Amino acid sequence: QVQLVESGGGLVQAGGSLRLSCAASGRTFSSYAMGWFRQAPGKEREFVAAIGWSGGSKSYADSVKGRLTIFRDNAKNTVYLQMNSQKPEETAVYYCAAYIGKVVETTSRTYNVWGQGTQVTVSS
Repeated sequence: QVQLVESGGGLVQAGGSLRLSCAASGRTFSSYAMGWFRQAPGKEREFVAAIGWSGGSKSYADSVKGRLTIFRDNAKNTVYLQMNSQKPEETAVYYCAAYIGKVVETTSRTYNVWGQGTQVTVSS
């Protein structure tokens, strides 16, 4: 199975932009549907966005629609999360996740491979 490594987190001002990357090892990346989740201090992990194996199907949490974009490059074994118009309440550790399948899933328990997470802090 793949291993996932996130990068691109950091400090951004409210209204700013940040792009997260999730690099996957292994040769079967295109077999995996991918998702981004986040967890703020004291809160449960929540779904942010997901993308199917080909990139044609996507799903977003209502709170991020129109501001965050998930996309993938199977040739580079990487999935991205472009985050625009960031809000302070989106400060969290962002996790990349994967599972073998074609259906876009929004439930964390579906995913069986997780990255270590990357911290995103949005200052007001």
